Amino acid sequence: MKPLKLIALALFFFASTANHAQVSINVNFGTPPQWGPVGYSEVSYYYLPDVESYYDISAQQFIFLNNGTWIRSRNLPNRYRNYDLYSGYKVVLNDYHGSRPYSHYQEHKVKYYKGYNKGPQKNYRMASNYNNEHHDNEHHDNGNQGHENHGNNGNNGHGNKGNKNGKH
Repeated sequence: MKPLKLIALALFFFASTANHAQVSINVNFGTPPQWGPVGYSEVSYYYLPDVESYYDISAQQFIFLNNGTWIRSRNLPNRYRNYDLYSGYKVVLNDYHGSRPYSHYQEHKVKYYKGYNKGPQKNYRMASNYNNEHHDNEHHDNGNQGHENHGNNGNNGHGNKGNKNGKH
């Protein structure tokens, strides 16, 4: 009888450990970029109207049209090298959960035209700076808030090294 109890106890611990591991995987899926809009935890893609591109949060890749083909890349194409991801508007596609958000590109392009802006968006870097400023006891000069040059030109700080003529 005692070995049966030990086996049951071992199975209980194994099952509880397996369930915990599954929860951890689901919780850590897809970390939004610093330029992403705050407040959306269950989202896979953003649409960037100004550059008519998508961003895949879990793969950390931009998806854009290049010569009639949808390309995935860590960087935006060269034609958008001066685009500022921090100030550009991001449409959160919280109703799409597939692997090809561009299957709705014609709808997105019309509904979220170049220049589309539904209002200010707080990004993760802004939220982080705000939290740090309000939790420190030091005085911070915020005179340049919102006017700094982010220097990444829409490429997550990676530049376009090794990519000639916008080809990836």
